[in-house]
Amino acid sequence: MAAENEVGCVNNLCCDELFKGDVFLTRNFAITLATIREAAKRIHDHVVRTPVIQSQALNKELGAQVFFKCENQQHVGAFKSRGACNAVFSLTEDEAAAGVVAHSSGNHAAALARAAQLRGIASHIVMPHDSAAVKIDAVRGYGVEPTFCEPDSDSRQAAADKVIADTGATFIHPFNDARVIAGQGTAVLELLEDVANLDTIVVPVGGGGLLSGTLIAAKSLNPEIMVFAAEPEWADDAFRSLTSGTIESPVRHDTIADGLRTCLGTLTFPIVRELVDDVLLVNEQEIGAATLAMMFQAKVVAEPSGAVPLAALRRNNDRFAGQRIGVVVSGGNLDPSTLQRLITVSTT
Repeated sequence: MAAENEVGCVNNLCCDELFKGDVFLTRNFAITLATIREAAKRIHDHVVRTPVIQSQALNKELGAQVFFKCENQQHVGAFKSRGACNAVFSLTEDEAAAGVVAHSSGNHAAALARAAQLRGIASHIVMPHDSAAVKIDAVRGYGVEPTFCEPDSDSRQAAADKVIADTGATFIHPFNDARVIAGQGTAVLELLEDVANLDTIVVPVGGGGLLSGTLIAAKSLNPEIMVFAAEPEWADDAFRSLTSGTIESPVRHDTIADGLRTCLGTLTFPIVRELVDDVLLVNEQEIGAATLAMMFQAKVVAEPSGAVPLAALRRNNDRFAGQRIGVVVSGGNLDPSTLQRLITVSTT
């Protein structure tokens, strides 16, 4: 399998995964509703069952009933805790003894450090030296000093490979890992248990781990439910990938929705290609305005990535009018500089 990481992409889909019915088979793991339910049991004591809230103001604006699954209130402030915990607690004792490693500039870094701490094993986190200070501090908060590297994909992978060679640690990819995908699917499993008769679910897409888990859980429980991915125009690689039939690389990395700057993975792409109903694009001004609307109208602190689905609903208002819609607010790690930037973006 070609090397891939949170930022770098592969150019061709590998042949290690096959779609058969409602079961996605990888080389070592079948991703099904059953494995997502197993993940829910495995991580039950280690994650928050996050609340689902509505905003009367946004419901009125959209002419729909929107149910926000608030993963901004999850441990480490993002859904990433689900996948990281499932991956770490799926390890055998021998695997766990050698620890885990990841390269990440975002929420996966803190999520993996926390999961490893919970299991009492070592974690090694490789981060680009230009990572946001709030992300670096979050990792250090779990007693892990990151290994810093250059911000390009080759340097990140090389640093992680060195850790693996030195320690034998297990690599846990931010999204291109079946255990991570199953863990991320537990968020929508909870949403569907808490809210009956949803017509549509909208989630943000970057690497596709959350989207893939959502698709398998939702479509297995209700094949008629519509699932949409929301993506920034400045990071439209998922949209382009579905158009071309192969994994496309990002052409720019400066969207305010920094958690969505990644391309789809070799495990997530075939799931998304097979099951997603559409990819909805939004611009930077719409993302900024949606983030502020989440804060001031829904009283939810969402990072821009987590507000992208609301931006997509606003842009496609006529398409979703009258529906019952579930939205995953993927994270809430909003730092002051980003808040200042999104206020500027939304008013220009």
